Amino acid sequence: MRNPRTPARLTRAAKVMFNTLLIAIATVTFFFTSDIAHPQTAAAYPFWAQETAPETPREATGRIVCANCHLAAKNTEVEVPQSVLPDTVFKAIVKIPYDTNVQQVGADGSKVGLNVGAVLMLPEGFKIAPEDRIPEEMKEEVGDVYFQTYREDQENVVIVGPLPGEEHQEIVFPVLSPNPATDKNIYFGKYAVHVGGNRGRGQVYPTGEKSNNNVYNASAAGTISKIAKTEDEDGNVKYVVSIKTDSGEVVNDTVPAGPELIVSEGQTVASGDALTNNPNVGGFGQKDTEIVLQNPNRVTGLIAFICLVMLAQVMLVLKKKQVEKVQAAEMNF
Repeated sequence: MRNPRTPARLTRAAKVMFNTLLIAIATVTFFFTSDIAHPQTAAAYPFWAQETAPETPREATGRIVCANCHLAAKNTEVEVPQSVLPDTVFKAIVKIPYDTNVQQVGADGSKVGLNVGAVLMLPEGFKIAPEDRIPEEMKEEVGDVYFQTYREDQENVVIVGPLPGEEHQEIVFPVLSPNPATDKNIYFGKYAVHVGGNRGRGQVYPTGEKSNNNVYNASAAGTISKIAKTEDEDGNVKYVVSIKTDSGEVVNDTVPAGPELIVSEGQTVASGDALTNNPNVGGFGQKDTEIVLQNPNRVTGLIAFICLVMLAQVMLVLKKKQVEKVQAAEMNF
């Protein structure tokens, strides 16, 4: 016997499926239109570091995670005061030097300028100073650099970049020191500061794939039988290097746009031999230093002690002069 409620149930199920389809279409439409209306910047150093190490950019070994993708070692410098007083604004300067005449390969293989980025790991309680606390002179040195916290609950870990390298080989961080008088978790003493700075694109993506800013090697030994020039879906040029092994098998190695081929057809290569040059001109470096959160009462006490010592020395000299005059008078008598 036919159930009279069956058409009603089918109608209800159809409505649910129709509403679900509408929500899915609306979600996809919003996703694409939002990217067009508000285009996002290319994923770069800070974003990738947060993806690969969401808790902290510094591993247990002391290495900053940017080194996992930026394999070349470069120099990075940092300048911080030897000591600072509580609740004061000071400068932390990160220097990322490199030759501004060199250019790197972009994602499409074209030659572009280098970008720079930095991560500054301050002691607990230290943070980027609010706008109204930064002196005007320091604001000019900071410029239009945007500072982003590594995590919402970690104001002491700050990331910057990517920035045009030619204009930002020195990045000034305006830092506000904490006040132990208002925060009982902060103590006077010496603290560690960790800095990482990179210039240029990385050699490895966070997914583990090689970027085109890298050396490409032969995956098998044999003779290069053919080098074919093709284009991908985006119109970027790439090369397919066909290697014929001794067994007659043909192995194809794909080289993306960017690296320059250093082999030719008919050339014999061994497994692991470089097929391209190394286009990388950037790299990553890190630096560790220390800063002292100084107790102002200790400074006042030190100044008072020095003044007392100086006064005692002056009085000693005056007393010595007095004794010498008495001795001279007795000798004349």
